[in-house]
Amino acid sequence: MSNALAIAGVTAVLRDLLNDGLINHNVSGVIGSTVIVSALPPDRVNPGDGAETSQLNLFLHSVTPNSGWRNEALPSRDAAGRRLGNPPLAVNLHYLLSAYSGADLHGEILLGYAMQLLHEHPVLTRQDIEAALTPSPDVGTTLPPALRALADSGLADQIEQLRLTPEFLNSEEMSKLWTAAQSSYRPTAAYQVSVVLIESDRPARSPLPVLSRGQRDPVSGRERGVVVLPGLVPPLPTLEGVTGANGHPTVGLGETVLLSGHHLNGSAREVRLVDERHGVDELLSASGASAAGSLQFVIPAARAADFPVGVYRVSARLVPDNETEVRESNHLALVLAPSLTGLPMNVARDVADVASFTLNILPELRAGQAAVLVLGQREFAPESFTAPVSSVDFVIADAPVGNHLARLRIDGIDSPIIDRKASPPVFLDQRIDIS
Repeated sequence: MSNALAIAGVTAVLRDLLNDGLINHNVSGVIGSTVIVSALPPDRVNPGDGAETSQLNLFLHSVTPNSGWRNEALPSRDAAGRRLGNPPLAVNLHYLLSAYSGADLHGEILLGYAMQLLHEHPVLTRQDIEAALTPSPDVGTTLPPALRALADSGLADQIEQLRLTPEFLNSEEMSKLWTAAQSSYRPTAAYQVSVVLIESDRPARSPLPVLSRGQRDPVSGRERGVVVLPGLVPPLPTLEGVTGANGHPTVGLGETVLLSGHHLNGSAREVRLVDERHGVDELLSASGASAAGSLQFVIPAARAADFPVGVYRVSARLVPDNETEVRESNHLALVLAPSLTGLPMNVARDVADVASFTLNILPELRAGQAAVLVLGQREFAPESFTAPVSSVDFVIADAPVGNHLARLRIDGIDSPIIDRKASPPVFLDQRIDIS
């Protein structure tokens, strides 16, 4: 693949191709004056004194994505955001080839020779690129640094060869380009170069080589190969649901969490919890007997500081029966909700009808997390605090009198107040009685 110098490298190769072609065809002798090839914006071609020399100018006016390579090698990152590879940036280059001269017919002659040269070179070969970008030893040190750097563009080594094709631009498109360039129009032909593949050299994850296709037969030593099983259920550990205590969709510290699925039986059963926002990546041991359809675990309350409120990715890790390697299941979302301790609570208002109280929460509030108390249907912000804290103070002016259901909401996640195992569901006794 090429690197970021490839675009400049293509322009340099085309300019070198045109310059060599004009010399080989003795175009200077045909028109009776020196001819140069430049790669400048149109408004910078003519000098300020108004004198116009005979020259060809190659101007890169736009760069567009290449549709054929646009979705190659995706995705480039895994679910955790780690880089898996470096997919190439595939682009097409669009050029304007213009002829300048102050004499009659010189511009037409120059443009004719240039178009003939490009027609005879529909593909920029690797030899053309190396010859144009690799300076000879006697002139290498005298070249400008930008030209010397192009030798390391990798353009000659990219998978796709560069194809050069004419483009048709109607009068309106050509007029817009020359108007935007703020320059007088000159005889011009448009060309497209496709495709330039620019690839990053940042490190990525490389998979290990395959040693065998499945287990080997202990007698014959042959590989098992691909195994076909009847049915639509894959024979791999798979999670299908996460259920907390009381049937609630969220889970809390110290509660038994049920993971349902299939092929979850085996040895060394563990649960992996990942929260990229807070930098959590923890393994917890599974509890209970091994079962194919379910797996249980508990997030220990003693480790509350390690598991902040938030959304986690949960997966199961185990060694299936009759296997020796650890397998990891798919990932599901697990929502760890806050818990309020010390409820129900009675709070008396003071003479100014202000209710002041403190709520103990589990797990503690982390820096960057927002908290709000919901009493019934009204929200109240806590007093200012410095995270991390395991309790927050509330001072509510004109506090509403009554026995209110209380929910603490942290980053949009509410502490549970419904017992969903009851039929019909009932509210938990998470109340604050303000009198």
